[in-house]
Formats: sequence, structure tokens, C-alpha cells
Amino acid sequence: MKKTVLPILLSTIWISISEFVRNTFLLHNFWTEHYRNLGLTFPELPSNGAVWGIWSLSFAITIFILSKKYTMAQTTFLSWFVGFVFMWLVIGNLGVLPLGILPIAIPLSLLEAFLATFIIFKLSERTTTKKPDFN
Repeated sequence: MKKTVLPILLSTIWISISEFVRNTFLLHNFWTEHYRNLGLTFPELPSNGAVWGIWSLSFAITIFILSKKYTMAQTTFLSWFVGFVFMWLVIGNLGVLPLGILPIAIPLSLLEAFLATFIIFKLSERTTTKKPDFN
């Protein structure tokens, strides 16, 4: 249990802090201005924060699952792709993604995925270290 719950919990905490700092302090003006230009109010209610908490936990669980089969580099990239690229495609398609955030958000989200993966790799019991066979 300690090799499963603790890594997921600590990774979730890291992801939540990373998301909060990035979107509240670094990119908040991008988000609010973009939404204002769309005639919308940027969603900042506590219920929105709770959903982001669930997203952070889901992201950490995904990283944990991927870490059982893939190397740290592969897990970082796959989890980043699933967690961020898919999200940006969806919110871009909905027209609510301020593209100006991407030069900041891409490297910071890669760092977020890497450190979450690092936490999980260091604290969980890896049952396999073999590389996946794609053949």
C-alpha cells in the first residue's frame, strides 16, 4: 500500500501545486483576458478547483500505471501527451485556449509531468524495468 498510495498522493500534491502556481500566478492574466474577450467569465469557483484536484489525482494514477510498463522518459512523455496535449486539443477546439500561454505552459507542463513521474519512480516498487516491445 505504501508503495502505491504514497507515490500517487505525493505526485497528486505536486501536480496540484504546479497547476495552481502556473495558472494562478504565471498565466492568470492570459486566461482572464482571453475569456473576457470571448464574453465569458474565467471559471474560478471552488467547484472548479475541486475538479482540477480530481484531474490531478487522475493524472497521477495514469502516471503510476504507465510507470509499471515504461521507462521514466517514456512515462514522462506519454503522460504529458495524454494529460496536456489531449486537453489542449479539446479546449482549443472549443475556442477557449489562449494560444499565447503555450510558450510558457509547454515547458512547465513537461516539467510537471517529469517531476510527477520522478516521484512515482522513486517511491513506488517497480515490478518491471524492461522496455516495451513495440513489435
